[in-house]
Amino acid sequence: MTNKTVFLDELEVDRPPFATPPARVILVGAGPGDPELLTLKALRAIQTADVILYDELVESDVLELALPRVRRIHVGKRGCRPSWKQRDIHELILAHAFGGRTIVRLKGGDPFVFGRGGEELAALRDAGLGVEVIPGITAAIAAAASTQVPLTHRELSRTVTFLSGAGPGHGLPEFTHIDLEALNDGHHTIAVYMGVKTSYALGTTLIGAGWDAGTPVLAIENASRSAERRVRATIRDLAERPEALALKSPAIILIGRVAGLPVAGQLDVVQRAVTEYRARELAYA
Repeated sequence: MTNKTVFLDELEVDRPPFATPPARVILVGAGPGDPELLTLKALRAIQTADVILYDELVESDVLELALPRVRRIHVGKRGCRPSWKQRDIHELILAHAFGGRTIVRLKGGDPFVFGRGGEELAALRDAGLGVEVIPGITAAIAAAASTQVPLTHRELSRTVTFLSGAGPGHGLPEFTHIDLEALNDGHHTIAVYMGVKTSYALGTTLIGAGWDAGTPVLAIENASRSAERRVRATIRDLAERPEALALKSPAIILIGRVAGLPVAGQLDVVQRAVTEYRARELAYA
């Protein structure tokens, strides 16, 4: 991983005196991938930016909406891969902001849903900068719309929990911060982010908390994108054979009675998911 000093030197960031009036700093939600799901306000921010610092999951089609003069800087994070450290991202945003530029910090989904937007907001406030936040459609909402499976349903689900499947440092989650037994009332939906690599731990923990092993699971890979794929399974499949889902990140895992509702469009079931997925991979190789 390249260190911070080299990063900033390579990007030739100007560091004028702090007396220079700082420009706008905008945290923008880029949505789940489909550029047509951007808000009008997000589009206007992208098209007025001097510098865009964008995440790993921001689609190229979204970046192409910016003006040609805009400086685009990739500051993505991916689990188990070389990635920018969060403090380095803070430093880079501040360096450009105090250079009098309009900065768009472009984040996949919504900045405040598992996007570390709160950390970046705090760093900017500590530096005395005002910040504007533009929300984006988060992946669970996009997955529900694409599959036409509602997260809430008057008869099946009255509450929803957004849960991170990644533990500290991208390790195994412990789920000790949430009472999964209390959520096992038959009228709850869990939407799991970043849960592909830890789905086994999730499945076994839910069963241990008293959830019925046959509870429906619907996994949506690349929600709203051209490569979207859906797999139907059960909590038992997560606990016993999660590899059979053959999922790749990014994916949302919906758990609860609503996950058993009819799905619009193509659907894999766990029994044939591996064969069909590998066939598609070979076709594109």
